[in-house]
Amino acid sequence: MNNLLKKAIAECIGTFVLVFVACGVAGATGGSLVATSLAFGLTIVAMAYSVGRVSGCHINPAVSLGCLLTKRMTAKEFIVYVISQIAGGFLGAALVFGIFKMAKVSPLGDACNYAVGFAGKLTTGGIVGALITEIVLTAIFVYAILNVTDEKAGTGKIAGIVIGLTLTLVHLIGINLTGTSVNPARSIATALSAAIYNGTTDALAQVWMFIAGPLVGAAVAAVLYKAINTEKE
Repeated sequence: MNNLLKKAIAECIGTFVLVFVACGVAGATGGSLVATSLAFGLTIVAMAYSVGRVSGCHINPAVSLGCLLTKRMTAKEFIVYVISQIAGGFLGAALVFGIFKMAKVSPLGDACNYAVGFAGKLTTGGIVGALITEIVLTAIFVYAILNVTDEKAGTGKIAGIVIGLTLTLVHLIGINLTGTSVNPARSIATALSAAIYNGTTDALAQVWMFIAGPLVGAAVAAVLYKAINTEKE
Protein backbone atom coordinates (compact mmCIF):
# COMPACT_ATOMS: atom_id res chain seq x y z
CA MET A 1 0.00 0.00 0.00
CA ASN A 2 1.22 3.50 -0.87
CA ASN A 3 2.87 5.18 2.12
CA LEU A 4 0.85 8.39 1.81
CA LEU A 5 -2.36 6.37 1.60
CA LYS A 6 -1.42 4.60 4.83
CA LYS A 7 -0.89 7.98 6.47
CA ALA A 8 -4.23 9.23 5.17
CA ILE A 9 -6.04 6.19 6.58
CA ALA A 10 -4.25 6.61 9.92
CA GLU A 11 -5.25 10.29 10.11
CA CYS A 12 -8.83 9.43 9.24
CA ILE A 13 -8.97 6.74 11.94
CA GLY A 14 -7.32 8.95 14.53
CA THR A 15 -9.65 11.89 13.95
CA PHE A 16 -12.66 9.58 13.91
CA VAL A 17 -11.69 8.20 17.33
CA LEU A 18 -10.98 11.66 18.74
CA VAL A 19 -14.37 13.05 17.74
CA PHE A 20 -16.39 9.94 18.51
CA VAL A 21 -14.89 9.24 21.94
CA ALA A 22 -14.20 12.74 23.26
CA CYS A 23 -17.39 14.31 21.92
CA GLY A 24 -19.29 11.27 23.12
CA VAL A 25 -17.94 11.81 26.63
CA ALA A 26 -18.94 15.47 26.39
CA GLY A 27 -22.46 14.49 25.43
CA ALA A 28 -22.78 11.73 28.01
CA THR A 29 -21.57 13.97 30.84
CA GLY A 30 -23.43 17.13 29.85
CA GLY A 31 -20.22 18.87 28.87
CA SER A 32 -18.41 18.24 32.17
CA LEU A 33 -15.29 20.42 32.24
CA VAL A 34 -12.92 17.84 33.76
CA ALA A 35 -14.34 14.74 32.09
CA THR A 36 -14.39 16.34 28.64
CA SER A 37 -10.89 17.81 29.00
CA LEU A 38 -9.51 14.45 30.08
CA ALA A 39 -11.34 12.65 27.28
CA PHE A 40 -9.70 14.77 24.61
CA GLY A 41 -6.28 14.50 26.21
CA LEU A 42 -6.44 10.75 26.82
CA THR A 43 -7.69 10.09 23.30
CA ILE A 44 -4.68 11.94 21.93
CA VAL A 45 -2.40 9.79 24.07
CA ALA A 46 -4.06 6.59 22.83
CA MET A 47 -3.84 7.64 19.18
CA ALA A 48 -0.29 8.95 19.51
CA TYR A 49 0.92 5.49 20.49
CA SER A 50 -1.13 3.74 17.79
CA VAL A 51 -1.61 5.68 14.55
CA GLY A 52 1.24 7.98 15.56
CA ARG A 53 3.83 5.54 14.31
CA VAL A 54 2.20 5.64 10.85
CA SER A 55 1.27 9.30 10.31
CA GLY A 56 2.61 11.18 13.32
CA CYS A 57 -0.92 11.50 14.74
CA HIS A 58 -1.70 15.06 13.70
CA ILE A 59 -5.49 14.42 13.59
CA ASN A 60 -5.88 18.19 13.43
CA PRO A 61 -5.39 20.56 10.45
CA ALA A 62 -3.81 23.15 12.75
CA VAL A 63 -1.10 20.68 13.77
CA SER A 64 -0.53 19.77 10.13
CA LEU A 65 -0.22 23.46 9.24
CA GLY A 66 2.40 23.89 11.95
CA CYS A 67 4.34 20.96 10.49
CA LEU A 68 3.99 22.35 6.95
CA LEU A 69 5.30 25.77 7.98
CA THR A 70 8.28 24.21 9.77
CA LYS A 71 9.03 22.07 6.70
CA ARG A 72 8.20 18.75 8.35
CA MET A 73 5.79 17.82 5.57
CA THR A 74 5.11 18.71 1.95
CA ALA A 75 2.16 20.68 0.59
CA LYS A 76 0.81 17.48 -0.98
CA GLU A 77 0.97 15.66 2.34
CA PHE A 78 -0.71 18.61 4.06
CA ILE A 79 -3.66 18.55 1.66
CA VAL A 80 -4.07 14.78 2.00
CA TYR A 81 -3.85 14.98 5.79
CA VAL A 82 -6.48 17.74 6.06
CA ILE A 83 -8.95 15.96 3.77
CA SER A 84 -8.48 12.74 5.77
CA GLN A 85 -8.91 14.55 9.09
CA ILE A 86 -12.13 16.26 8.01
CA ALA A 87 -13.51 12.98 6.65
CA GLY A 88 -12.64 11.05 9.81
CA GLY A 89 -13.99 13.79 12.04
CA PHE A 90 -17.30 13.87 10.19
CA LEU A 91 -17.68 10.09 10.42
CA GLY A 92 -17.05 10.26 14.18
CA ALA A 93 -19.45 13.15 14.73
CA ALA A 94 -22.18 11.63 12.56
CA LEU A 95 -21.94 8.36 14.47
CA VAL A 96 -22.03 9.88 17.94
CA PHE A 97 -24.89 12.23 17.02
CA GLY A 98 -26.73 9.27 15.52
CA ILE A 99 -26.29 7.15 18.65
CA PHE A 100 -27.63 9.96 20.82
CA LYS A 101 -30.56 10.34 18.44
CA MET A 102 -31.36 6.62 18.64
CA ALA A 103 -31.12 6.80 22.42
CA LYS A 104 -33.69 9.60 22.30
CA VAL A 105 -31.28 11.95 24.04
CA SER A 106 -31.08 15.49 22.73
CA PRO A 107 -28.11 14.94 20.43
CA LEU A 108 -25.22 16.80 21.93
CA GLY A 109 -27.19 19.64 23.48
CA ASP A 110 -25.91 23.06 24.46
CA ALA A 111 -23.47 21.87 27.12
CA CYS A 112 -21.90 19.43 24.72
CA ASN A 113 -21.85 21.97 21.91
CA TYR A 114 -19.51 24.08 24.02
CA ALA A 115 -17.29 21.08 24.59
CA VAL A 116 -16.96 19.99 20.98
CA GLY A 117 -15.51 23.20 19.70
CA PHE A 118 -18.20 25.61 18.62
CA ALA A 119 -20.17 27.93 20.82
CA GLY A 120 -23.92 27.81 21.07
CA LYS A 121 -23.29 31.14 22.76
CA LEU A 122 -19.97 32.96 22.82
CA THR A 123 -19.58 33.36 26.54
CA THR A 124 -16.62 35.71 26.61
CA GLY A 125 -15.84 38.67 24.40
CA GLY A 126 -18.02 37.81 21.42
CA ILE A 127 -16.38 37.13 18.07
CA VAL A 128 -13.15 38.98 18.89
CA GLY A 129 -12.81 37.20 22.22
CA ALA A 130 -13.45 33.84 20.60
CA LEU A 131 -10.83 34.42 17.91
CA ILE A 132 -8.21 35.58 20.41
CA THR A 133 -8.93 32.62 22.68
CA GLU A 134 -8.66 30.10 19.84
CA ILE A 135 -5.47 31.70 18.48
CA VAL A 136 -3.73 31.68 21.86
CA LEU A 137 -4.81 28.17 22.88
CA THR A 138 -3.88 26.69 19.51
CA ALA A 139 -0.53 28.46 19.55
CA ILE A 140 0.23 26.94 22.96
CA PHE A 141 -0.84 23.47 21.80
CA VAL A 142 1.01 23.47 18.46
CA TYR A 143 4.13 25.10 19.93
CA ALA A 144 4.31 22.32 22.52
CA ILE A 145 3.90 19.69 19.80
CA LEU A 146 6.63 21.18 17.61
CA ASN A 147 9.01 21.15 20.55
CA VAL A 148 8.37 17.71 22.02
CA THR A 149 8.46 16.07 18.58
CA ASP A 150 11.77 17.70 17.72
CA GLU A 151 14.41 14.97 17.41
CA LYS A 152 16.83 17.10 19.44
CA ALA A 153 14.39 17.32 22.36
CA GLY A 154 14.94 13.71 23.39
CA THR A 155 11.30 13.28 24.38
CA GLY A 156 10.35 10.72 21.74
CA LYS A 157 8.93 8.05 24.03
CA ILE A 158 6.90 10.42 26.18
CA ALA A 159 5.90 12.93 23.49
CA GLY A 160 2.41 11.47 23.20
CA ILE A 161 1.78 11.88 26.92
CA VAL A 162 3.01 15.49 26.91
CA ILE A 163 0.83 16.34 23.91
CA GLY A 164 -2.24 14.72 25.48
CA LEU A 165 -1.73 16.59 28.73
CA THR A 166 -1.28 19.86 26.84
CA LEU A 167 -4.58 19.33 25.04
CA THR A 168 -6.22 18.62 28.39
CA LEU A 169 -4.75 21.84 29.74
CA VAL A 170 -6.06 24.07 26.94
CA HIS A 171 -9.50 22.48 27.24
CA LEU A 172 -9.62 23.17 30.96
CA ILE A 173 -9.30 26.89 30.35
CA GLY A 174 -11.10 27.10 27.02
CA ILE A 175 -14.30 25.08 27.40
CA ASN A 176 -16.10 27.76 29.39
CA LEU A 177 -14.87 30.49 27.03
CA THR A 178 -15.49 29.20 23.49
CA GLY A 179 -15.94 25.46 23.89
CA THR A 180 -12.30 24.95 22.88
CA SER A 181 -11.83 23.97 19.29
CA VAL A 182 -8.10 24.27 18.49
CA ASN A 183 -9.04 21.78 15.75
CA PRO A 184 -10.89 22.87 12.59
CA ALA A 185 -11.69 19.28 11.55
CA ARG A 186 -13.52 18.64 14.83
CA SER A 187 -15.50 21.88 14.59
CA ILE A 188 -16.46 21.33 10.95
CA ALA A 189 -17.55 17.76 11.77
CA THR A 190 -19.73 18.69 14.73
CA ALA A 191 -21.21 21.75 13.03
CA LEU A 192 -22.28 19.67 10.02
CA SER A 193 -23.68 16.93 12.25
CA ALA A 194 -25.61 19.47 14.32
CA ALA A 195 -27.18 20.77 11.11
CA ILE A 196 -28.08 17.27 9.95
CA TYR A 197 -29.40 15.83 13.22
CA ASN A 198 -30.59 18.90 15.11
CA GLY A 199 -31.75 20.95 12.14
CA THR A 200 -29.88 24.01 13.35
CA THR A 201 -27.34 26.03 11.39
CA ASP A 202 -26.11 28.12 14.33
CA ALA A 203 -22.88 26.14 14.51
CA LEU A 204 -22.27 26.40 10.76
CA ALA A 205 -22.69 30.16 10.99
CA GLN A 206 -19.98 30.32 13.64
CA VAL A 207 -17.63 27.60 12.44
CA TRP A 208 -15.45 30.02 10.45
CA MET A 209 -14.09 31.34 13.75
CA PHE A 210 -13.01 27.85 14.74
CA ILE A 211 -11.24 27.38 11.43
CA ALA A 212 -9.55 30.78 11.25
CA GLY A 213 -8.53 30.99 14.93
CA PRO A 214 -6.72 27.63 15.12
CA LEU A 215 -4.99 28.11 11.75
CA VAL A 216 -3.70 31.53 12.76
CA GLY A 217 -2.63 30.08 16.12
CA ALA A 218 -0.73 27.30 14.35
CA ALA A 219 1.05 29.86 12.17
CA VAL A 220 2.01 31.86 15.27
CA ALA A 221 3.38 28.70 16.89
CA ALA A 222 5.43 27.88 13.79
CA VAL A 223 6.90 31.39 13.67
CA LEU A 224 7.83 31.27 17.37
CA TYR A 225 9.34 27.83 17.01
CA LYS A 226 11.47 28.83 14.03
CA ALA A 227 12.57 32.06 15.71
CA ILE A 228 13.38 30.64 19.13
CA ASN A 229 14.01 26.94 18.85
CA THR A 230 15.91 26.45 15.63
CA GLU A 231 19.55 27.19 14.95
CA LYS A 232 20.73 29.00 11.86
CA GLU A 233 22.28 26.74 9.27
